[in-house]
Amino acid sequence: MIANKKYDALIVGAGPAGAFAAERLAKGGAQVVLFDGRPPGKPKACGGGVTSKALIAWPFLLEAMGRTIDEVEMHSPSGARVRLKLNEPFAIYSRTALDAHLCARAQNAGASVCNKQVSLAPRINGDQLWTVCSRDGEKWQGRVVVAADGANSPIARRFAGALPNAEMEVAFGYRAPLPRVGTPLTVIAFLPGWAGYAWAFPRLDHISFGIATSQDAFDHPTLDRLLWQFMIGYYRQREKPGIKLWEVSEQAEDKARDAKTKQHLGECAERYAARIPGLAAETWSHRQVGGTDWALLGDAAGFADPVTGEGIYYALRSAEMFADAYLAGDVAAYDSHWRADFGRELRRASAMRMRFYGQFFGSPFTGRMIDFARLHPGIRRTLCELVAGDQGYVDLKRTLARRSLWPLAM
Repeated sequence: MIANKKYDALIVGAGPAGAFAAERLAKGGAQVVLFDGRPPGKPKACGGGVTSKALIAWPFLLEAMGRTIDEVEMHSPSGARVRLKLNEPFAIYSRTALDAHLCARAQNAGASVCNKQVSLAPRINGDQLWTVCSRDGEKWQGRVVVAADGANSPIARRFAGALPNAEMEVAFGYRAPLPRVGTPLTVIAFLPGWAGYAWAFPRLDHISFGIATSQDAFDHPTLDRLLWQFMIGYYRQREKPGIKLWEVSEQAEDKARDAKTKQHLGECAERYAARIPGLAAETWSHRQVGGTDWALLGDAAGFADPVTGEGIYYALRSAEMFADAYLAGDVAAYDSHWRADFGRELRRASAMRMRFYGQFFGSPFTGRMIDFARLHPGIRRTLCELVAGDQGYVDLKRTLARRSLWPLAM
């Protein structure tokens, strides 16, 4: 057995939450080790969207290699669409580039980075330190242990309990080539007949296509067919901008082009999948994500928007708040601090989710939302701010009432 190595904090998971927490702690003088157990070069399955709210809060994110987006096209389940010009751009990153950038910042600040998969050892009565072990027998000890290793975190299950499928979402998709013609537009399309959406997020050298929906209603064969229809429609629209995204042409020329596109994607598209937390409103009241010598960050804590699945902002903010509590000498305060900061926002989003993907006067609410946004500048402006992360859910109804007479009862 290799001799123990002792640190102030052990951080398991080197995504945005873990790496940013490691950087902040190291800058504050703590001895930190950050564990990245992913195979080299394998990115997390993620659309990679970072809201303008996050870019404003942490401008150093712009130093990572990403594509800045100031225009988004949103599609209703029926195919109606609205083009949104954003006042504040957001960015789309390859998670390989973003995570590597944040990890390098942590190293430069003085954190140790270990590219090994580790597990938390049982704690024996009287132990003052936590211990994590690698498969080859190496051990590390620390006064505080931090789980930042995603929605499937075994450490999170140990401290906070497992989440049911009803409080999990699934995101899956493909990394595919940029279109050869036309502009690689950013697209968000709400699914016909499903609670969720598809996306096309252009990055610097490829597009991330994906679908996010609830795990308890997940039907992979059906959703995969829908995603392929979406991808082929996306490339088709670059060549023929006037047609609907979900529209299938029966013309021989169009069918031949679509078949060629599908064959090309089948040869080069790289598949990915991941689980995302989508906590119920009541769960936020009792789920504890921190104690006197432990903390859960980002997806491991359940910090993702239940409507959109977006989690990078909450990953970074939770890391920042934990580090502040640690450096102030009160790790346990982290659990109350996040509740005061963004807990109400996440709880409100959880309460809204079923209505957001439900019916509104006989049609999908998402379709009505886009129809009204096409006609009303106040609603269009609010939708832009939602996409950018500048408009929260807590005062969404009030904002819509102020900007329009549309009775958006949510």
